[in-house]
Amino acid sequence: MRFYIANEDEIKSGKTTDIYFIRTEEILRKKNINKHVIAEFTVQSLPRDYDFAVFSGLYEALNLLEGLDINVYALPEGTIFKNISHNGVPVPVMYIEGNYIEFAKYETPALGLLCQASGIATKSARIKREAGEYVVLSFGIRRMHPVLAPFIDRNAYIGGCDGVSSIKGAEVLNLEPKGTMPHALMLVMGEKEAWLSYDEVLSEKIPRIALIDTFCDEKTTALKATETFKKLDAVRLDTPGSRRGNFAKIVKELRWELDIRGFKNVGIIVSGGLDEKSVKELKDAGATGFGVGTSISNAPTIDYAMDIVEIEKKPIAKRGKFSGRKEVYRCKHCGEYFVLPYGEKMEKCPVCGKDTEKMLHKVMENGKKLDYFEDRTDEIREYVLKQLKIYQKRED
Repeated sequence: MRFYIANEDEIKSGKTTDIYFIRTEEILRKKNINKHVIAEFTVQSLPRDYDFAVFSGLYEALNLLEGLDINVYALPEGTIFKNISHNGVPVPVMYIEGNYIEFAKYETPALGLLCQASGIATKSARIKREAGEYVVLSFGIRRMHPVLAPFIDRNAYIGGCDGVSSIKGAEVLNLEPKGTMPHALMLVMGEKEAWLSYDEVLSEKIPRIALIDTFCDEKTTALKATETFKKLDAVRLDTPGSRRGNFAKIVKELRWELDIRGFKNVGIIVSGGLDEKSVKELKDAGATGFGVGTSISNAPTIDYAMDIVEIEKKPIAKRGKFSGRKEVYRCKHCGEYFVLPYGEKMEKCPVCGKDTEKMLHKVMENGKKLDYFEDRTDEIREYVLKQLKIYQKRED
């Protein structure tokens, strides 16, 4: 192998599953046991201090399961959810209905697709919540295996990032890739020559964003950049940790110096080791854009588990799990979730009295995807951003 990756056929054939599922399938076939089950996907706890998660990865999960004799019900992709409902029951984000042998070997890859996708989308949403109206760009592909570039960028975009840096990721999303200039250009050409050449060679459609921390003080260099570019859109700080001191104070000082010289329209883009906490601090200091890398691409996964909760229409589950097929309702106003036994209804939210909506919808019938297409990515992203307004922090 030149690259240590599994191809699509290997994933679809079950070669990326855990071996014990193949052995389980072998035993069940030998013993002629093929029972109809409900297997649901839930998450017991969210990472760190997360107050919500974004359900993502459904499109790929359905492609994995396509052609099997099963039905699949799920939250709409991009749904923001709380892992535990208001009434204390874990919220099923998806469940599979069918004979267990049909899909046993797909548990591992299905979880992998959902867990990592949701982790990236959730981290992006948390960062976008802090950035608000300011631009967030996904810069994290260099920290991950290159085969994952479009996967990372798609889920970062779904979670709320306004742009992505990889050529392939942008191509998949039908976007223009976003970026500024690397330190390598400054080192090879020299600072001023690099700026002049950037302005001269590249299309006017590309924003003029000057990297200002390669050699000297950021404030002094930013003022030089305003004199060099014909029309400077923004400056970018990627100051290394060993030189930062208090990064927010650097940004605040820089904002002041640009403003008093009549450059209030010049933005300040920051990058390098950012997460939701630092984005908030830097936004408050005057930053107007954020290039976020590793914290998005290496985001904590949302640790879904798949568990059988019903066999031959009888509730059954392992210890620690709630048995039986379930209904999931969400309040349209306050966003609270409620999990009920299958068939029960809840029209009004018991918390705020507003209308609720049923959240689990059939997305696959007898192995065929229902009304689910790849070109809905922009729609999914808008859905996430709309829901974020409900999940704003109390102090906002």
